[in-house]
Amino acid sequence: MNDESGIYILTRYESGFKYAYVGQAKRLLTRLAQHLNGYQHIDLSIKKHGLYSDTNPTGWQIEYANCPEEQLDNNERLLISDYANRGYQLRNKTAGGQDSGKFGIADNRPAKGYHDGLQQGYKNAIKEIKHLFDLYLTAVITANKPTKRHENALQKFYQIINQGDNNNA
Repeated sequence: MNDESGIYILTRYESGFKYAYVGQAKRLLTRLAQHLNGYQHIDLSIKKHGLYSDTNPTGWQIEYANCPEEQLDNNERLLISDYANRGYQLRNKTAGGQDSGKFGIADNRPAKGYHDGLQQGYKNAIKEIKHLFDLYLTAVITANKPTKRHENALQKFYQIINQGDNNNA
């Protein structure tokens, strides 16, 4: 491989499935090195599965074709379409190109971060606690002389576990 402009194709085979990713680069070697150090979806897959070798038959295989920069967008689109028609599960998020003709072909949800995970865990815990109380438990004030503080705490507990009802509506 050289560091000139062109299209690169990553393919891998595992358990009867064919996967492909088609990309373009003004500098092919530089772009592939970026994939090996990056954190986008295809970068993580390359790190997870590695590159193809005799000892790693399910790794990503690399093919490329040099072409002039002005042909990158069109050639990338053609190859993405070709691999889709040949039954590959594409790992591309767009139909190719860097110009105005670029459009999405895959789910582009934002990545979930640590804070999102905490919030989801909190929601799951509330849902599970509510389920347990609905089936088996009852919350009561155990103090001999309940105060307003005790009553507010019990009311707040029920408000928290009933949030799941509002989130599911």
